[in-house]
Amino acid sequence: MIPHVTVRYEQHARGRIAFVCVDNPAKLNSLTSAVMGQFTDLFHGLAADLALRAVVLTGAGDKAFIGGANIDEMAGLSGPKAARAFIEKVHGCCRAIRDTPAPVIAAINGWCLGAGLEVAAACDMRLAAEGAQFGMPEVKLGLPSVVEAALLPSLIGWGRTRRILMTGETFGAAEALAWGLVEETHPPALLFAAVEDLLDKLLEAEPRAVQIQKALIRAWEDLSPTEAIAAGVDAFEDAWTGDEPKTALTRFLAARAAAKKG
Repeated sequence: MIPHVTVRYEQHARGRIAFVCVDNPAKLNSLTSAVMGQFTDLFHGLAADLALRAVVLTGAGDKAFIGGANIDEMAGLSGPKAARAFIEKVHGCCRAIRDTPAPVIAAINGWCLGAGLEVAAACDMRLAAEGAQFGMPEVKLGLPSVVEAALLPSLIGWGRTRRILMTGETFGAAEALAWGLVEETHPPALLFAAVEDLLDKLLEAEPRAVQIQKALIRAWEDLSPTEAIAAGVDAFEDAWTGDEPKTALTRFLAARAAAKKG
């Protein structure tokens, strides 16, 4: 099988980074069943690597991040059961991202449509090229937007979610930034420099604390405020089962004392 999802690693001073690429630019990096199988398998492997500090996800070429689920394959679905099996694979990709303990950064370098936008929403942070285009065009194809489209209201609000899901219209990176869908936009040539800057900031944090924080944020999505606060107390306690807090606090106090002497 041709690998349409690839990974390479970079070793930084404070840890290893994985760069994942959906690599089928001739098809705008669209998600077929085969590609989705590769995607979930790869992310399951990354999830098992607790030494991994962060993952960067992007699409090959300069036209698309992920242009959506493959329309040719969807057009050939034989009926409701086949449709359910297909959309569960899309959900599997998104869930694999969210289940990865390390933070996942989406570097959105072009078209980000349908399932591609759901994948982006499943990531922890999103940076986009200024020319990137976004949309959920499923209603124009007789389908609702589903699975991780459910994450959009918490990112852009219910009104904007209703509009883009019910009209299927596309919108640009400037709107995505103003709405809170992405955290930063950059000229295409500077997108990955901005990603590296964000990685530097992540690497300044303590690795297990970041993993605990990601898991807690995900739990907050499903909990009432009272339950979320209680989960935070549990997470704080859990952090102290290792040496990381004491080591980091001791280092901070030593640096502060040295600064006062200087």
